[in-house]
Amino acid sequence: MVEKRPFLNFLAHAVLVLGVLIVAFPIYVAFIASTHGPTDFLSGLIPLTPGDNMVNTYGKMMTDGMASAGMPPLSLQMFNSLIMALTIAIGKIAISIISAYAIVYFRFPFRGLAFWLIFITLMLPVEVRILPTYHVVASLGMLDTYAGLTIPLIASATATFLFRQVFLTIPDELMEAARIDGAGPLKFFWDILLPMSRNNIAALFVILFIYGWNQYLWPLLVTTDPSHYTIVMGIKRMADVVDSQPQWNYIMATAILAMLPPVLVVILMQKLFVKGLIETEK
Repeated sequence: MVEKRPFLNFLAHAVLVLGVLIVAFPIYVAFIASTHGPTDFLSGLIPLTPGDNMVNTYGKMMTDGMASAGMPPLSLQMFNSLIMALTIAIGKIAISIISAYAIVYFRFPFRGLAFWLIFITLMLPVEVRILPTYHVVASLGMLDTYAGLTIPLIASATATFLFRQVFLTIPDELMEAARIDGAGPLKFFWDILLPMSRNNIAALFVILFIYGWNQYLWPLLVTTDPSHYTIVMGIKRMADVVDSQPQWNYIMATAILAMLPPVLVVILMQKLFVKGLIETEK
């Protein structure tokens, strides 16, 4: 029997509320900054009430961009980021789940070695692989293309490992029953494994979507054409202006808009995300 302690409940909720306030306050300041003029923050005083430039600031950034920093409209940058995030998330899941299925359910020579060769790539950070990867992309003529932005980041040892662990929890009797009913490997994969892995796929999609959306270093290297800029790298380019003060209202508006799609994905897929992380039995 769990003993109810009102003081501990109050303390727990107070800590949670305090944590939310600490995390949310910088976001609130960024939003307030986006509603004021470009010079309101140069004095060192931070206003805490909204200004009257919100519509003009967000409208200008979405439709015109920031010509002084060589930035295209945010609508185009957000579209590029969306293409990159969706392609990376869907591509990683598709390749990883097929790889894990082959490793768990097929018998072939060096099956264990194949898995461990995939797994040890986790020990190689992106910075170690980025120079040869860039050389390959440049040699194939994929600079300033959506393929160059996404294909080098699709492979995922982490997702392969997670799907392998999920498939190992599925009883062998289920595969034998499907085989007796005449189901081939593809039908077993499509009609049984995929529906049973729905929550895990959703959880991985949320994580990988945010991973793809927040990419900065790789898009910075492979894109020189403004039409392929992503919104995350756009924030950095806007802050690095030469011979002038950064226009913080536009930068903060860009930061707020860059934050919205990942937040919406987490909110819309929250239930499946939580189930996919805590589900251990099939």
